[in-house]
Amino acid sequence: MSAIDREVVSKPLQRSQMESYLHVLHALILRDMRTRFGGSHWGYMIVVLWPVAHVFMLVLIYVTRNVPAPIGDSRALFFASGAVPALVFQYVSREVMKAVLTNRPLTYYPQVKLFDVIFSRILVEIVTGFLGLLTVSAILIAAGINPVPIDPFTSMCGYLAAILLGIGFGTINVSIVAFFPAWMMGSILFTVVIYITSGVMFLPNFLPNEIYDILKYNPVVGIIEWVRLGYYPNLSLEIDYYYIILFSLSLMTIGLLLEKHVVRKRT
Repeated sequence: MSAIDREVVSKPLQRSQMESYLHVLHALILRDMRTRFGGSHWGYMIVVLWPVAHVFMLVLIYVTRNVPAPIGDSRALFFASGAVPALVFQYVSREVMKAVLTNRPLTYYPQVKLFDVIFSRILVEIVTGFLGLLTVSAILIAAGINPVPIDPFTSMCGYLAAILLGIGFGTINVSIVAFFPAWMMGSILFTVVIYITSGVMFLPNFLPNEIYDILKYNPVVGIIEWVRLGYYPNLSLEIDYYYIILFSLSLMTIGLLLEKHVVRKRT
């Protein structure tokens, strides 16, 4: 058989494999949305608005208490620019962990891989987070506040870094929970501690250097600073971008390796 004949024969096979993969991914996304959102548009709207309500409840508390923003003229914009990336990390990490735990029986089918389950949940969370970000921006615009950062590219990269860190943290939590089920609640409490100490309501770089240097080991601190740098370019910040990205990728890699070589054999 000539090279051309082999290419013609192989193309339908490749197309069939791709179609099968997309079909599995589509089915996982639909199952994810139906089981989590009750199969209705209203259920999905509640999931989108829940973190939005979280953000504005927090902003409302500090605005009504007349807590001044450390920088800038808008308290709402300052607090939202810190809360949104922190919540993106928190929600993505939690949902990735829950995705594998709730859909583990599906991985016994040869067509469904662990990565497919994680990837389908990631796609849903990205769309949900994007809609939530649009909702937050729309509310700020309605309140007469311009939510567009001075440097949109920098802020968007910070948001993407928050998603990546959430994926990595959620992936490694899957392996931890397989051996210590109580860690599911522990991880939630841990992310709350991270949330409180990450600089959502303050600027960590205003703290003494001894404290600030310790806080910078928390990658969420760098992510919030990354997002805020797009809104306040004059902030004197030295963000370790490589540390944030490598830390997130390392968590995801370790989590996937543990699941494949340890957790799967154990179960």
